[in-house]
Amino acid sequence: MRTSLILLSARLLDPVTGGLLPQTALAAAGGRITALGDDREIRALADASTTVIDLEGAVVTPGLVDGHIHPVSGAELTHGLDLSACTDLEQVREALAGAVRDLAPGAWLQGWGLDPNVFAEHPVETAPFDAVLDGVPAFLLLFDAHSALASRRALELAGVDGPRTFAQATAEVVCDADGRPTGLLLEDAACELVERVMPQPTREERRDRLAAALRAMAATGLTGGHVMDANGDSLAFFAELDAAGQLPLRLRVAPWCQPGIDAEGLRALIEGQGAGGRLWRTAGVKIFMDGTVDNGTAWLEQPDCHGESRHAFWPDPQEYTRVVGELHRAGVPTATHAIGDAAVRHVLDAVEKARAGGGNGVRHRVEHIETVPDDTVRRFAELEVIASMQPTHCCDFTRADHTDNWSRRLGEERASRAWRCRDLHDAGAVVVLGSDWPIAPYPPLGVMAGARHRRPTRHLDRAPHGPEQALTALEALRGMTVNTAYAAGEEHEAGRIAVGHRADLTVLAADPLTVAATELADVPVLLTVLDGEPTHRAAGL
Repeated sequence: MRTSLILLSARLLDPVTGGLLPQTALAAAGGRITALGDDREIRALADASTTVIDLEGAVVTPGLVDGHIHPVSGAELTHGLDLSACTDLEQVREALAGAVRDLAPGAWLQGWGLDPNVFAEHPVETAPFDAVLDGVPAFLLLFDAHSALASRRALELAGVDGPRTFAQATAEVVCDADGRPTGLLLEDAACELVERVMPQPTREERRDRLAAALRAMAATGLTGGHVMDANGDSLAFFAELDAAGQLPLRLRVAPWCQPGIDAEGLRALIEGQGAGGRLWRTAGVKIFMDGTVDNGTAWLEQPDCHGESRHAFWPDPQEYTRVVGELHRAGVPTATHAIGDAAVRHVLDAVEKARAGGGNGVRHRVEHIETVPDDTVRRFAELEVIASMQPTHCCDFTRADHTDNWSRRLGEERASRAWRCRDLHDAGAVVVLGSDWPIAPYPPLGVMAGARHRRPTRHLDRAPHGPEQALTALEALRGMTVNTAYAAGEEHEAGRIAVGHRADLTVLAADPLTVAATELADVPVLLTVLDGEPTHRAAGL
């Protein structure tokens, strides 16, 4: 077999031991690592067609994998006005005013990344922006992507003039005391009322945006991602890009299973497992157990300070339990979005009930786990449920002094147990790290850094939120290498630098285990290799 790639003068990092391998070079062929050795013996494997790269002492890790991303919807949702840097209402108004000046008459203004903390003590509604958005149809997605603000003109065009009833238990058109919409739309079903009357990009535009987003991800060192949706054209896009040799990440895709699914729909999810191509496949099912704390749609054991977050996403939580049982018996792993303590507890109960019937080899996951008590933490390891965490959400959307929206809603006790990465790890759970892009930025070094320092990304001098929950540098690296491989059932072929393992590699200018946590995000990514082929190569390398 032809040797396609050789890397020389490398420091090969093993995320299991945290040490460097004794070898300094590797060769790849057929998408696998075929040899490890010293520079002289590995160089001898090259022929005229082999790509040979001298890394000059750079550090090679197994390819970094994001444990939770939404590339297709992310590429769509991040198109428009980026409001993520706005920290108060005046900054939002200024950003909107600037965008309105550039709009053609009648055109829609789309924004994303709006942090509810800009409203401080005031209600999350469009009223503060009515003057600047007068007559302008606008749809502003909040950072959690579970809620949005629609301007008065947008609501008018969508025919939304009062409350609605939805199959999704936590979906709502928020209205004032007189029954008039405030502009706040909670959950997908409510947001879709407005989204369906908005101008839509062409299929080609959507595919091109996805391809561009994936290329950008590869440039940050990502070689793979666990995709938590497969809506619309997602699978077709992955297949087309893969067939054209334009898929720069290895993708593991979990389609959604929504409340109200019937026997035929569930059978289709089961039968669709394993479908895919060279660099992508359908594996697992994504389910929602609740919404988010910030918009009052999480499922908490005790309501938040507004009396909200009292309900599950599934109108009948026992139906969720039944569905998990069916999927488990079919050997299908589940990944359940569960943010509130009641939601996480119910997921663990459902998995425990499913496992009681056998089939303990199925690896179920819980996504997010933002606040849970001690007894819940212990159950993850007992039930072998994977904890999928997004530490940058804690870094950038909450504050150490608990003056942020998330913390105020929960109160001191629950806010003090935010994103318990350390406790889950120490209790024996496998902790997988990810970004949840487009909710938070996808660069993996930033995700690992956040797991270590737990400080606001833009203000690293500020106090960390729950520093006792920080992971070590090695634990953070494992969260995007060996643990993501384990979560995918691929530990035999991914997550380590070893002969026979996939040639998915990330090359960094410095050792991620010795760089300070607050400096890690700025370490240059020199090379990204997927299936033995470079997908990103820094100038000068």
